[in-house]
Amino acid sequence: MSTETSPDKLSIIIYDHTYDKVHYALVMASAAAAIGRPVTVFFTMGSCAAILATDETEKPGWADMPLSDDAATGADRDAFYKSSGIATMDELIDACVAFKVRFLVCEMGLRAKGLEETSLRPELNIEHSGVVTFLNDASKDGSMILI
Repeated sequence: MSTETSPDKLSIIIYDHTYDKVHYALVMASAAAAIGRPVTVFFTMGSCAAILATDETEKPGWADMPLSDDAATGADRDAFYKSSGIATMDELIDACVAFKVRFLVCEMGLRAKGLEETSLRPELNIEHSGVVTFLNDASKDGSMILI
């Protein structure tokens, strides 16, 4: 697909609560941003755990996220990825920040999960928003993905 026919923007809705699906959404976001595509990632419902600030033990919010195959936790899979030379969750988040991916978090999703008073990762400059903001941000010539 040439750049003339490929989408001009990537808009990703991350709804899923599992580490591996959020991880892969960030793989797609960082890759698209690396090739110059504007990217917006909209976290809602269970995926909001991925962007929680570290707790008092310095454990990131994604560490306790389950996996879609129930094999382990996010922390376990992240350790495996690191030892295998695969980008970790924090490396992907850092790449997204470096490539200026726009991070939105759904106010309704935070409220539904009882997280509205919980601190989010400050380095992400996460914008509290809603579905209307996300849809207005999307491009008519872009791609929208739900994970």
